[in-house]
Amino acid sequence: MECFVGLDVSVKTTSVCVMDAGGTIIREGKAESSPEAIGAFLSVCGDRYSRVGLEAGPLCQWLYAGLAKAGFPVICIETRHAQAVLSARPNKTDRNDARGIAQMMRVGLYRPVHVKTLASQKIRALLSGRRFLQAKLLDVENSIRGLLRNFGFKVGMVTRARYETRILELIEDEPSLQTIIEPMLAVRRVVREQYVGLHKKMLALARADDDCLLLMSAPGVARS
Repeated sequence: MECFVGLDVSVKTTSVCVMDAGGTIIREGKAESSPEAIGAFLSVCGDRYSRVGLEAGPLCQWLYAGLAKAGFPVICIETRHAQAVLSARPNKTDRNDARGIAQMMRVGLYRPVHVKTLASQKIRALLSGRRFLQAKLLDVENSIRGLLRNFGFKVGMVTRARYETRILELIEDEPSLQTIIEPMLAVRRVVREQYVGLHKKMLALARADDDCLLLMSAPGVARS
């Protein structure tokens, strides 16, 4: 007997609906939001699954990889299209959404999306972490500039390496400002150190990637 599965994923639990080719619900319930728990729930019904569907979301890449590795024919579906279909159903609940996704799997009414590999996700995480620290570093530096400007101290153009020295020169004779600015400089020091570490990792990845090396060979593109 051919079966279709809908998964409505939340952070802690996932609503699961197993449906046959005629639209009859065979089994439904909740499982912990992990590939192992969902796989154990589905294994009760055997290995008759044609499609296992879940919406694209924060946990979907991890769940997709785990379920696919376990041998389930999992499909990640486009969120906006899925929501347009599910919004037409009465009484929007996790249980009903799982039923709706199972129906979409059964009739083929879905738009699949590409799921990045775990290696690609790790690179994306590195880039996101680096960008976050870079933004916080700039926030701290600009906040210090703004605070000092209120007292007539102008930092001016200064390299990142000389930034802290310049700030300390400006507040050398201002003990009250030192108690405010020095903790901010300490935070900047830590953030900058960690940012530099992630930046070096990013550069190492770029230098080891053939596509990046090809792009860096183009005129006007710097090779760091």
